[in-house]
Amino acid sequence: MEKEIQQQAVVPGSTLPVGFVPTPTREYREHRKTLRITLGPGLPATPIPIPNPALPGSRVLIWKQDPSVREIGVRKAYLPGHILPGPRDARITVQGLPPVSPNVSGDLIEAVGTDAFDAIHTFAVVRSTLTMFQRALQGAPTPWQWNSLANMDPLNLFPHAAGVSMNAFYSRNQKALKFGFFDKPSAPTGTKVFTCRSLDIVAHETGHAVLDGLKPNWLLTGNPPQTGGLHESFGDLTAIFLALSQIDQVEAIIAQTKTNLHDKTFIADLAEEFGLALGRPNGLRNADNDLKLSQVGTEVHDLSQVFTGGVYDALADIFAFEQKPAQKDDAAVLYETGQYLCGLLLRAIIRAPNIGATYADVVNQMLQVLSEDNKPVQYRNFLRNRFVIREVFTSTLNLQQDLAEGVTLAAGKQDASGAVQSRRACCGTMQLYEYNGAEAALQADLAELKKVLAENGSGSSLTKTAVKGKR
Repeated sequence: MEKEIQQQAVVPGSTLPVGFVPTPTREYREHRKTLRITLGPGLPATPIPIPNPALPGSRVLIWKQDPSVREIGVRKAYLPGHILPGPRDARITVQGLPPVSPNVSGDLIEAVGTDAFDAIHTFAVVRSTLTMFQRALQGAPTPWQWNSLANMDPLNLFPHAAGVSMNAFYSRNQKALKFGFFDKPSAPTGTKVFTCRSLDIVAHETGHAVLDGLKPNWLLTGNPPQTGGLHESFGDLTAIFLALSQIDQVEAIIAQTKTNLHDKTFIADLAEEFGLALGRPNGLRNADNDLKLSQVGTEVHDLSQVFTGGVYDALADIFAFEQKPAQKDDAAVLYETGQYLCGLLLRAIIRAPNIGATYADVVNQMLQVLSEDNKPVQYRNFLRNRFVIREVFTSTLNLQQDLAEGVTLAAGKQDASGAVQSRRACCGTMQLYEYNGAEAALQADLAELKKVLAENGSGSSLTKTAVKGKR
């Protein structure tokens, strides 16, 4: 037998012959036998548990919409990531109010109407807005305008900015968002409206800060009116997209409108409590409008509603197109539609011109991104048609024909040559001196003074020269 094995072919690279089958050792057979007796017939091995992820995060209580929207009211929300006393994190810090610390569970839960609650609410909305935009960019950090390798300063939040003010604003120079408060007209003495308590207002101002980090020149008054309109519209759309990023709000919208986004809904009304205080039925602005460029002037808040309305119409169109109630929940479809449009707008803005951007510039970029994302042609048709109706694109286009990929549409009604933005009815952000050229003029005056001093010497010699000349 041994001779026969030696005569068999050997496996290449081995001393074992072809067809050799190893036999388990006696010890291994005993081990298997003992194991079967221990487990018993048909019993599975003990499963290895998957450990729960130890990810940091905090629960908070916030106004999920505007204080006057009672059907939403105050609810819990969850903020992933480390939150330190303040509250603060690496990008955002609350100022001007006593610091609030997380409880023993790491959560920030305070009584409604207190300073602590307002601090938490303001922080939570800003944090959620920044997170939403960073997710839209696949997790890429979105810098504040002043951030650089040498400057990692956070955005400072002042929920109760000093002094009574019917406004809120973002200041690049102060690296801050500031929220005013005021006595509510025709209400008992001491009844105040706090702008920091409105998710819409906080998200709007955060939108200004985010956009300023991406396009710093867009806030300056030297741009055409439509560029200013884009800034204000981006703030309003930020509030809409933030609401659509929260499933409980999306479900409430579905129930309220019965899936018709052109029905009366809080999602389209912005800053309801503030608007009611001013006697307006639809908040400060209404995204579900029919305004055209020929119906507005150069005041950027009025002008912004044309762009906001066009995007809102496209949102409603795409949602209706994607609805398949028998296959997918309507709330899930609206959530996904809102998040996609949020990213679509953000990516288009990044590609738009750094100076003098128009509505046509941004929408053309949105159309290009839709093609790159291989979205159905209907998406492009919806966007084109809505902005043709609003006179952003020329009315000679055939709205019955599918829009081919890669087409750049010609602008329709444009700002007149040399048109100047009007900011008289804007939020506090666009009324600040730091964006209207005043600071640049002051710096120019100082530069001129330095030039004269360098050429003629000290101030005393200049005075003597002036006196001699007068004689």
